[in-house]
Amino acid sequence: MKKHLLAALALLFAFGTASAQPDWRLALPWHHPFEQPRPFEVADTVEVVVLGDVMMHSRQLEYPQEPFLAGIRDRLQAADLAVANLEFPLAGPPYTGYPAFSTPDSYATYIRDCGIDVFLTANNHVLDRGRAGLVRTLAVYDTLSRIRYTGCSTSARADSASYPLIVAVKGIRIALLNFTYGTNYAQDFTWPKINRMDKADIAAAIRRARDRGADFIVAFPHWGEEYQLRHNAGQADMARWLARSGVDAIVGSHPHVVQDYEVIELQNGRRVPVFYSLGNAVSNMSAINTRLELMVTLSFVKDGLGNITLMAPRADYLWCTLPGKLTGSYMTIPIEAWRDRRSDWLQPADYDNMMATLERVSAGAGIPENCVSLQRL
Repeated sequence: MKKHLLAALALLFAFGTASAQPDWRLALPWHHPFEQPRPFEVADTVEVVVLGDVMMHSRQLEYPQEPFLAGIRDRLQAADLAVANLEFPLAGPPYTGYPAFSTPDSYATYIRDCGIDVFLTANNHVLDRGRAGLVRTLAVYDTLSRIRYTGCSTSARADSASYPLIVAVKGIRIALLNFTYGTNYAQDFTWPKINRMDKADIAAAIRRARDRGADFIVAFPHWGEEYQLRHNAGQADMARWLARSGVDAIVGSHPHVVQDYEVIELQNGRRVPVFYSLGNAVSNMSAINTRLELMVTLSFVKDGLGNITLMAPRADYLWCTLPGKLTGSYMTIPIEAWRDRRSDWLQPADYDNMMATLERVSAGAGIPENCVSLQRL
């Protein structure tokens, strides 16, 4: 047996030394010598869909909520991760709208069932019913299965866990940072904490994200001037600081209208997309431009080599229809799907309003009407 083994080894050695050029197939022992190397596996794509301000004004309380997001439910449920700004507390009855919101608990359950996975809670209305209202809100969110939230936290331990909130999807770890310029009512307590637009606090959260292996960091600031189609100097300064500090994408809220989009280019070659405001996802607001919004999709691609890339974001214009306009209730619809359906409106003049608003906001904010993906504007 041993003699036969030695002979085989000698023959193999002689074959190898006699060859002027080694056969590449013998240099790759994990391949069969007569097979071509297998191509790398197909890349995984993670789609994160983001909605703007989900609101519940007093008149909305008079209507069943089921139609509100029915027009985009399929898109939300198809996303790998869906995020929305919930601009209200769940403070219990009596239920009220603006200026001091208190929304039924069932609305949060409905939003979850429509496909939203992450609630953003740091906004100017979260303290509308004081500390007790905030405590109750977070307690309700804690009972909802399949829901995570960020922006507010009940304790130091919860703050560390949710700021940043890191979500792993298909092997990609995405850190979410949510913070607000302030609240409508003064905060005279430490806990629960509301994440503020404080650079030291944000920088600490960014460091935690990197230390915990985040592949990408997305910031969701609540900022800016209401009803303005262009961002202000304060937003620009903060956006550039966030980009330099390591944030990979920025999606803002608060102005209740769509604001402009830009790509911040850094000296190291990084390009950070910034949507300054998405507008209202659903509300009873009817002031000029407040019924139009963007639904943004951030796509992260991981190839077979493990490289992860943030692709050009996608932006879809939505329109919030009011009762008696398209249907008997509120319903947010994708404009592209309804562009040629004027005859379906109960009040066709509202279709005309939608298209005129789209043209006006598109020009004012500088975001094309038919935008599917955005590179550099």
